[in-house]
Amino acid sequence: MKVGFGFDAHELVEGKPLILGGVHIEYEKGLRGHSDGDVLLHALSDAVLGSCAGGDIGLYFRDDDTKTAGIDSRRILQFALEKARGAGLKIHNVDIVLVGDKPKLNVVYDTIRQSVAECCGIAVTEISVKAKTTEGTLVGKGSIACFAVTSMDEL
Repeated sequence: MKVGFGFDAHELVEGKPLILGGVHIEYEKGLRGHSDGDVLLHALSDAVLGSCAGGDIGLYFRDDDTKTAGIDSRRILQFALEKARGAGLKIHNVDIVLVGDKPKLNVVYDTIRQSVAECCGIAVTEISVKAKTTEGTLVGKGSIACFAVTSMDEL
């Protein structure tokens, strides 16, 4: 068994949709990013890559590459999962913590869990999603951050 850890954070801005775990969340702001800004899938992709010593998503999806501008982060995750499979690993379970004060996300936990499970090809019972506020400190005032941990089984 291998373990991977990932982190990402993006600023909340006007004029962008909010996408977390491949799910569109109703909110007046979205996350700035070269891709769709999905911090959850970025952190998860980095965790998967970390489990197989594959570096981070910035090595493969550079923020100055016009070909990947606006890319759906589910494609980034699929790339990371393929890299892990190539290293003889398959994702077993995922633990995710979103950090930010707004919007409140507890009402979409199950939708996000289902989306992530489908992306990873594992049961929804192997996906944990939590959201924490910072009560106005750290990233809470104008951004969302995400931490992700994966356990990977050897094929």
